[in-house]
Amino acid sequence: MDIYFYNTLTKKKEVFEPLEEKEAKIYSCGPTVYKEATIGNMRTNLFQDILRRVLQYNGYTLKHAMNITDVGHLVSDGDDGEDKMLKSAREEKKTPIEIATYYTKLFFQDLADLNIQTPEIVCKATDHIQEMLAYVEKLVEKGYAYETSTAIYFDIAKLDQYPILSKVNLEEQKAGARVDVDPEKRSPYDFALWIKAPENHLMKWDSKWGPSYPGWHIECSAMGQKYLGEQFDIHTGGIDLIPTHHENEIAQSKGNCGKIPARFWMHGEYLLIDGGKMSKSLGNVYLIKDFAQKGYDPLVYRLFSYSCHYRNKLNFTWEGMEATAKSLERLRNGYQVHLAGKDKVEDNEIQSLETKFHQAINDDLNMPLAMSIVWEVVRQEKKSPKWANLLAKFDTVLGLKIQEVNNKQQEEIPQEILNLVEQRKEARSNKDWAKSDELRDLIQRKGYLIKDTKDGVEIERG
Repeated sequence: MDIYFYNTLTKKKEVFEPLEEKEAKIYSCGPTVYKEATIGNMRTNLFQDILRRVLQYNGYTLKHAMNITDVGHLVSDGDDGEDKMLKSAREEKKTPIEIATYYTKLFFQDLADLNIQTPEIVCKATDHIQEMLAYVEKLVEKGYAYETSTAIYFDIAKLDQYPILSKVNLEEQKAGARVDVDPEKRSPYDFALWIKAPENHLMKWDSKWGPSYPGWHIECSAMGQKYLGEQFDIHTGGIDLIPTHHENEIAQSKGNCGKIPARFWMHGEYLLIDGGKMSKSLGNVYLIKDFAQKGYDPLVYRLFSYSCHYRNKLNFTWEGMEATAKSLERLRNGYQVHLAGKDKVEDNEIQSLETKFHQAINDDLNMPLAMSIVWEVVRQEKKSPKWANLLAKFDTVLGLKIQEVNNKQQEEIPQEILNLVEQRKEARSNKDWAKSDELRDLIQRKGYLIKDTKDGVEIERG
């Protein structure tokens, strides 16, 4: 079955055809580890995880690289301001290495809490200084970069087209609107590849240009080329990376080897908070650890993210989280009820819904549509382990740990109760309402309550 992805580069959905058969090579822009990742940052990581899982569902092996930026990302996201790592180190009175180590650990804990797979390759910027230097030196040798008193800049005038992803017309932009334009730049849109370090700068390395440190964009170009080659299949990131970071990655790669590094560029949209932006001043900067403090399984947020396509803005509210928590409970309970069922289900019924799910996820990761198929399975009147097995297969994409939770529920809800629930279901299907009421009362006397919902029977301790 074909997979279709929306390609930011071409502005349309295209059939995914990898460079190498049945192997997908992916590069994802990882975190700048100077502070804790927000739930907005994690929405991007969830989208990237679904991409991985969908490719695996289709039988692909993965070679997925993700960087850890621990130097070079300036406060402005461009060439202005202080390095974010140094700013955080100064504010917290720690060394940059201590800051990077601490926040990297928290980032991977967040990934684990959301059941996000770790990419096959995780590469730290500070471990690849020599690769970056070699990349910059090649750009200088080929005439794509020039030196000033402060930095080595990429010369965008040497390209046939810039920018490519955002399609902005630079001629229509007013350079005067840009703050702190370096007068030594040939163009205000030239960007720093390598930055000469002041004497008191804490993070710097020897180079032919003296003590210096890398620009933000060169990191991903150098590491992507090292681990995935001059060209790979997919590059992912948040939509905010399009106009600067990803444009400049493409520019660097075209200068270095004449190729756009990725064939597909995929970007996740912003997360809104109560319909607006997330900001410290509004007090709505939420972290993954906040979910546990409010009594939510972090996987509730994972399910919440499926309510919206990754290319659309998702509006986060705590009311939405509460409703999703109940949905996750119903989903897990629906799996449990099917697992204990004894009805006969034809294979063609299973295959029909499996195909619908497969088509949904292969249509540019259409998780809202995929979830509608999941709920259709949960609501099947015939309760059978075959449906439970199908839900478990779907969960290889969903990542909601349906089976693991089921094992826990098996310990909490005795098989005797599950058997009585099944007998009551049979009585109801036979319209033996007296027997149904009798079994309900018996279940209640044994310490459990049952509730009939549109998604099946919910069981809980009384």
